[in-house]
Amino acid sequence: MLQAPPAQPGMREDEIDTPALVIDLDAFEYNLDTMAAFVAGTSTKLRAHAKTHKSPVVAKLQIERGAVGQCVQKVAEAEVLAWGGIADILVSNEVVGTPKLARLAALNRIANVAVCADDAPQIAAIAAAAEAGGVRLSVLVEIDAGGKRCGVPPGPEAVALAQLIAASPHLRFGGLQAYNGSAQHLRRPEERAAAIAAASEGCRRTVEQLRQVGLDCPIVGGAGTGTFPYEAASGVYTELQAGSYCFMDADYALNLDEAGRRVSTFRHALFVLSTVMSAARPGVAVLDAGHKAVAVDCGLPEVWQRPDIRYTGASDEHGTLNFGPETTAPKLGEKLRLVPGHCDPTVDRHDWYVGVRKGRVECLWPVAARGGMA
Repeated sequence: MLQAPPAQPGMREDEIDTPALVIDLDAFEYNLDTMAAFVAGTSTKLRAHAKTHKSPVVAKLQIERGAVGQCVQKVAEAEVLAWGGIADILVSNEVVGTPKLARLAALNRIANVAVCADDAPQIAAIAAAAEAGGVRLSVLVEIDAGGKRCGVPPGPEAVALAQLIAASPHLRFGGLQAYNGSAQHLRRPEERAAAIAAASEGCRRTVEQLRQVGLDCPIVGGAGTGTFPYEAASGVYTELQAGSYCFMDADYALNLDEAGRRVSTFRHALFVLSTVMSAARPGVAVLDAGHKAVAVDCGLPEVWQRPDIRYTGASDEHGTLNFGPETTAPKLGEKLRLVPGHCDPTVDRHDWYVGVRKGRVECLWPVAARGGMA
């Protein structure tokens, strides 16, 4: 059930009902502009990943700054974006099952929605859905770029699948999907660079083998917020699929640059605003933001601009704070911003974004693809 908005435009930030998902609009726009400027200086294009934001509003802001389209992980996410006016979408994942494939085919009547595959029976099922739906679907071959999740090895196996796709009258070969998710949070830059160098070499070899059998490779897609400069510099990747950059989270902020400092390319723009609901014990306060408000799979959230206060534990509806005797204790009813450890699943816990600028609510955007698991 869609919840009532936690705020109204014009409110002060401290009047927002909590827990609430807050976007600092100045930081958010800085992040969008920074990525757009980076991509403009390269031979690559941005196909930003909507699994982070789940919002046609955010997608349109990225496209206004030059993104060629959006990635999603689920058909449900693709539906919400297409219905919201996004015309070019890649499901950067495998889709299995007749009902889902029928929905994917139907969606191609209003948008260009491509999908990935990594085995022959999948390709046959996609072709059958396209034929039944009266459309021609674009299919990318996913290769294992080092993440050891989905994908075939680069080289002959990938080429054989590309030939199957190209031979179908109901499909077109769209290129290669080569995302290395395991590289995104390698902390040292030399580790990230080495991982993407290996992925790039596999892509380069596969593109050459495709050329030898007469197949062009329109897209080589991959990259995330942790590695996109390396894919952009590779000379083989054509599209970058970074998603978290628009918001940033506490885990990405732990990555280091060449000088051993935290990478500071992007600013924290996404917060869970919370309220102190109990301050009955010395050195302890309790917030109204626990597991149901903020994801903890990549670590506990950080209390924004309060390094003297630590978020030390979450239960369903409560978040525990600890602090020393030298700290000014949070007061009952005080509002605190939390920086999520992982922005994507945190977003999926909320129905609304509350856009804030200079302490005032400026806008409310629905998290339109929230819960889109199918």
